[in-house]
Amino acid sequence: MTKWKSLDRVQEEPALLAALLAEADAVVVGIGAGMSAADGFTYIGERFETAFPDFIEKYGLLDMLQASLYQFADLEEYWAFQSRFVALNYLDQPVGQAYLDLKEMLETKPYHIITTNADNAFAAAEYEMDKVFHIQGEYGLWQCSQFCHQQTYRNDALIRRMIVEQKDMKIPRDLIPYCPKCGAPFEINKRNAEKGMVEDVDFFAQKERYDRFLAEHEGQKVLYLEIGVGYTTPQFIKHPFQAKTQANPASLFVTINQKQYRIPPAIRSQTVQLSSHIADLLADTKKYYIK
Repeated sequence: MTKWKSLDRVQEEPALLAALLAEADAVVVGIGAGMSAADGFTYIGERFETAFPDFIEKYGLLDMLQASLYQFADLEEYWAFQSRFVALNYLDQPVGQAYLDLKEMLETKPYHIITTNADNAFAAAEYEMDKVFHIQGEYGLWQCSQFCHQQTYRNDALIRRMIVEQKDMKIPRDLIPYCPKCGAPFEINKRNAEKGMVEDVDFFAQKERYDRFLAEHEGQKVLYLEIGVGYTTPQFIKHPFQAKTQANPASLFVTINQKQYRIPPAIRSQTVQLSSHIADLLADTKKYYIK
């Protein structure tokens, strides 16, 4: 097993993470909802309550993600909610400082990112988007609700009109978007646990770039850095990262999460679990890493 010299001495979490980043030959980053939440892009509390008081009152919704999957009464109501949701979490999403701090450190290394988030945080922070793989879809894209063909669509102007022209939690019927192939209603391009999602040419181009990066750095000192990833969909980041770590004795699996998850015995000697607040840790790590 390749030795990571940074692990030889006891260090505070920011200094340790900075040393591991510096020592790595390449960095593969897995980003979950905890990363955006650390920057204040939460789906609960004041942010949710301010944007959707009418929907909360009518349906007793508890959080924005639950609400985004709710079976609304009709398409007019569905798009009244989704248009506001897309503007808040995609079109108008501000730059997150944690994303900026991470980007500044990653730019010194070969890196690639896979994320289960469907928001616009990476584009807002001006990442090189050919190094980001959105495996769960993107809120700004649409797909045929019947999956009749593998293509996504985008129409920001229509989303804006839906917001402006909606009344009593409904958009005008003539603004409802439909699939040009089969006539079924469009829906947001977000992976559903039961039926999946539309995966178009751009999706597979993202996947190919990610897979190629993994192949190019096989056997090297790869840092698999998992940030804010829970156990809702472990098949996309957590389990693959653990499997890659086990397959490569030179690699290291590092998690940043205030909640600790079980680590398979086979990779415990190759795992570092950091529990500081994500945004604070990245900001402090940058002070050590970039001088």
